[in-house]
Amino acid sequence: MEFKDYYKIMQVARDATQDEIKRSCRKLARKYHPDVSKEADAEARFKELGDAYEVLKDTEKRAAYDQFGASYKGGQEFRSPPDWNAGFEFSGGGSTGGDTAGYSDFFTSLFGKNFQGGAAGRASPHAKGEDHHTKVLIDLEDTFQGATRTITLRVSVVDAQGHVVTKDRILNVAIPKGIRAGQHIRLSGQGSPGAGEGKAGDLYLEIEFRPHLLYRVDGRDLYLELPVSPWEAALGATVKVPTLGGIVELKIPEGSISGARCGWRDAV
Repeated sequence: MEFKDYYKIMQVARDATQDEIKRSCRKLARKYHPDVSKEADAEARFKELGDAYEVLKDTEKRAAYDQFGASYKGGQEFRSPPDWNAGFEFSGGGSTGGDTAGYSDFFTSLFGKNFQGGAAGRASPHAKGEDHHTKVLIDLEDTFQGATRTITLRVSVVDAQGHVVTKDRILNVAIPKGIRAGQHIRLSGQGSPGAGEGKAGDLYLEIEFRPHLLYRVDGRDLYLELPVSPWEAALGATVKVPTLGGIVELKIPEGSISGARCGWRDAV
């Protein structure tokens, strides 16, 4: 997949203000609109423009895109890094945003099947503030024991000159024992402020695990590649196995082959 340089497509500098991006989009949209343009590639250019504007008009998406976009050039081979957006705080309710139908494969590889829309209009003068969400990476040991961790989130803001900048937001978070990848921690009142007397929104932390040196996680199960000698596999043996709860003894059945699985209940 080719990397898309949204700034080049939009014909603006990387430090362009939000107003400059909006003006350039209007100009290019008139030029490449398929109903009026005589350019041979007008339809493709118009679609690219839509992708680029969807990201660059949104300060949150733009800040996340800028994190790694500076390392690539348009047309370069690209593969979306895993958890590339971890630590960026987005407004909206997670998968309740619009879907990516009609957007490019590159756009979808970054923002998934559902991306976050901008702030929704409030229905009343005292409406609750908008919820925020982010993905955070924790160590596997944190879910086994439970822990309190200090996390740093990146929040995008527009400065006085109209440029998008990021600021750090530091929170102390209690990690519940037994939490699994994909589950959420809700921090009440840590989202957007409410209107008037309305309550602040909440912040939802989606949990993912950092890669572990020994274990692979699958739901509530852990997998460990355990090297054994040929004679242990052939004759059977009892070997010591490291688990998050300490060393346990595991019986290797006689006649075991490479790739066979042996289980230990309650090791995690």
